[in-house]
Order: sequence, then structure tokens, then C-alpha cells
Amino acid sequence: MNYEQKLAALRERHEQLLNRENTPLGYGNGIYEKYKYPILTAEHTPLEWRYDFSEKDNPYLMQRIMMNAVLNAGAIKIDGRYLLVCRVEGADRKSFFAVAESPNGIDHFRFWDEPVTMPETLIPATNVYDMRLTQHEDGWIYGVFCAERHDELHPKDLSAATASAAIARTKDLKTWERLHDLKSGSQQRNVVLHPEFVDGKYAFYTRPQDGFIDTGSGGGIGWGLCEDITHAEIDEEVIINPRHYHTVMEVKNGEGPAPIKTPKGWLHLAHGVRNTADGLRYVLYMYMTALDDPTKVIAQPGGYFLAPEGDEYVGDVMNVAFSNGWIKDDDGHVLIYYATADTRLHVAVSSIDRLVDYCLHTPADGLTTSASVETIKRLINKNRLSV
Repeated sequence: MNYEQKLAALRERHEQLLNRENTPLGYGNGIYEKYKYPILTAEHTPLEWRYDFSEKDNPYLMQRIMMNAVLNAGAIKIDGRYLLVCRVEGADRKSFFAVAESPNGIDHFRFWDEPVTMPETLIPATNVYDMRLTQHEDGWIYGVFCAERHDELHPKDLSAATASAAIARTKDLKTWERLHDLKSGSQQRNVVLHPEFVDGKYAFYTRPQDGFIDTGSGGGIGWGLCEDITHAEIDEEVIINPRHYHTVMEVKNGEGPAPIKTPKGWLHLAHGVRNTADGLRYVLYMYMTALDDPTKVIAQPGGYFLAPEGDEYVGDVMNVAFSNGWIKDDDGHVLIYYATADTRLHVAVSSIDRLVDYCLHTPADGLTTSASVETIKRLINKNRLSV
């Protein structure tokens, strides 16, 4: 096969992948439907990002820049287009942002021609990732993401890092204005901007932590207000969704995407982490807060909402499900974008009605075995009486 034939075959395979239709799996839990195929992988990235198409310079048609993963995407719908600001990770371990677009939010995703050019701050970040998108009532679309830098307090430790909540804003996902990183009393990651003003201020869901990985004294999902988004600083944080021993969030937890407003409260999707003999396990869970007070939890189903299953379990970082993007559609459907094993991106579809019902009518975690048994027995007895 000559160069032109190899190139034609390469393009044909890529188009087949991009045009592949996705179908819901024929089974589920009644809360949401998962889909057969991942919606985005490293193989979905444009060929022009990976190959030099000069036969003279690249006669073997090698990948000159390899991509490793597509994961953890912020999500938004603009003018009928479903848009994901994805974390794309190269083989060099550097992550960057790139926008993928779909006509239906389920399949036929295609990346825009070029990755996002994100302006730097005075102290450039080595790595950026996991953007949460918020369409704020002030008219801007904000992206809050993690900016990772080497920890200069430990100059000889090349694995020592710091995490900051970086903030940028845009009108079209093409041109971005970089603002100052969020200032608070600790390192921050998994920070999310609330879509509405609270007491005339910008409100953030935070995740205070003592170190880059370990939460340390950080007690869970926090909340803080600030006056000026261009120089965001939180003087006081309160924990609104704490961690608990022997639960799905015993090691750490963090807000996922910006919450969705419903007539019965704010819907929240979050991730929880627990320790196992095989390492950390990341799952997703949900909770609701009051409309008049987003810090007041009014419902929280026990256990996880979504966890890795089957092939989802396997990848770069095993046993991980993570989400920082969802879209509420005009008809009430909710498209939940989640990554598995830090490798690929999937979609699950539910609805506002189902998610509210799940939150309000699923038993909470009783925090002990005996409480769990009593909860199951109450359901058994209820079903006996309904026969």
C-alpha cells in the first residue's frame, strides 16, 4: 500500500468512527440510560493534530503527536449545538482544552479545528484540566478549571505540585479572557461557579485541601462568596456537603458541574472517593439544595448514583467515574457527560423529573449496617403490603 492509499484508509477509518451512531443499552436502573459507545476518545481527535501529511517529511505516515485520552468535559448548549469543552491529554501528559460539537449530544461529535488557546496568568501553569462551565446571569460563560504548578517549596521533588482554581470567561468558547486565580485559605480544585448571584455576590462551590492530592483537613464540598469575579477571593468557606466515614465519599468529594435549577430545588451532581485494597474508587452521587438557600441540603440519596461498569472500569486510572458537565435540554431531558478510568468520555441520559424523584424519594445513607438493613426491610414490607 503506497502513501496515498494509506492516507485514504486512515481518513476513511476516522470518518467511520466520527459518524458511528450511538444506541442506548437495553438495560438500566430506571434512573438513566447509558449508551453503547463512548462519545469521545483519543481516536476522535482530528488527524491534523496527530499526523504530518507531508509525504516528504513523514513517508511512513507516523503519528508525530500522539493523544492519550479525552475526558472530563464541561458542557453547554448554545444555539441548538451541544458543545463540550473537553480535557484532551497528549502522550506527553499535558492536558489542554478542546471543543467538540454534536447536533444531538449523543453522537457525531467533532472537534473544532484547533484546541483552545487559553491565556496565561503571571505565573504560567504547567498543566490545566477539568473545566466546569457556568452560564452566569451576568451574561458571561465562565470556565473554572484546575491549574497545576510545581510546588517550589519542594524544588527537588519533581512530583510535588500545587492546585489552584483558575477562572476564565468567554461569550463563544473561542475567545477567552483569563482572570486571576481564585484566592482562599488553601489549595483548591473541583471549584464550581453558581449560576446566579447570591446576596449580590458571586458564589463558588469549593473543595479546600491541604495538599495537591490529599484533602487533609478539608471537610468536603465548601461554599464561599466573593465581590469581584475578576479578582476572586473567598475570605470565609463553610462546608455544605461533608465527608463521612465508610461511605462513597469518605476520602474526598467534590462538586461536578454547576447545579441545575428545578421547581423543587437545585440538583447537584458530585463525585465521591473511597479507599479500597485496590486503590481509590471514584463514583458519582447526587444531592439537592433549597431554592432559597443553595447551601441547605434538602435531600441526598444514599450510596452512588453512577459507577464504572464493564469496560468502563479499565483504563489509565482504574475504577474511576468522573463528571464535570451536564446539559438540561428544552424538553426536560438531562445529558450527563462522564469519563471513565481517566481515558474516555460517555453520555447517560435522564430527565429533570426522574432526577428530582431519585433525590427526593431514595433513602439516605443511614451510616451503619443496621440502619441499611432496616431501610431494606421497610421496602420489603411496603412491597408485601402492595401485593
